[in-house]
Amino acid sequence: MLLSVVSPIYKGEKMMEELVSRIEAAVSSFTDDYEIILVNDCSPDDSWTKMQEICAVDKKVKGLNLSRNFGQHYAITAGLSKTRGEWVVVMDCDLQDVPEEIPNLFSKAQEGYDTVFAQRIVRQDTFFKKLSSASFHYILTVLTGTKTDKSVANFGIYNRKVIKAVLSMGDAIRNFPSMVRWVGFKQGYLPVKHAQRAEGTSGYNFFKLIRLAENTIINFSNKPLLLVLRLGFVVVILSILIALFYLISYLLGFIQVSGFTTLIISVWLIGGLLMSVIGVVGLYISKIFDRVKGRPVFIIGEELNFDGENGTE
Repeated sequence: MLLSVVSPIYKGEKMMEELVSRIEAAVSSFTDDYEIILVNDCSPDDSWTKMQEICAVDKKVKGLNLSRNFGQHYAITAGLSKTRGEWVVVMDCDLQDVPEEIPNLFSKAQEGYDTVFAQRIVRQDTFFKKLSSASFHYILTVLTGTKTDKSVANFGIYNRKVIKAVLSMGDAIRNFPSMVRWVGFKQGYLPVKHAQRAEGTSGYNFFKLIRLAENTIINFSNKPLLLVLRLGFVVVILSILIALFYLISYLLGFIQVSGFTTLIISVWLIGGLLMSVIGVVGLYISKIFDRVKGRPVFIIGEELNFDGENGTE
């Protein structure tokens, strides 16, 4: 098969028919050898029912229903595991990723790229969403030591070998764009149109973005541990300097009675530093615990139109 299109679905009931019809119209302009894989991430609306209706009349559309809500990047992983295409397009269901850009992404990939990221140069998002996204990528850049692009998300086209490499990663924490960058291969970028969200609001609020950034940082970098270590050295040096200052002051007779304020500041400073160190180390240990349990990162409850096919495992 030439092309697979994967889209995680969450609160996408009202957008799904338009999403599928626009994908099919766009893809049909260069091939009839394609499949569309929709992954219902336990959406609270009737997305699964709508998916069943679409799959009943269109066998090129295939559906997965996860056993519970695992999260967007886990739903993407579930869809990727079932793809058969030489090329795989990943896109969100809210129609902000414009399906009509798929032929352009495919053409760009034929220039010799294994991955082509869609760049949202002019984003059609609210000010708060843009600010949250910019903060998310800034934190990732600072705390992972790698440069991230806030104009790039999941939307793009990926060669089969890229998808196999991503699926081979045993990470319990999944962040699809970060994983694609990590596996390497020849990567390109293509500026694309970015549309207004068709219905509702984004499933990512500020706190979910912070949690995603935290998980991605812990999973892809040990820089937070290095920063804490460096902070510890700074505090040790400051402590030595302060101790020398008070020792000299005492020998010169400037200090008659030890200061209560200095003692309290020292206790709180060292106590806070120790709590920070323990907290960061604890985060890493918790992620190790999640990994060694060996639990699946997604569980598929129901499938539509796969007919016993096996995708990329």
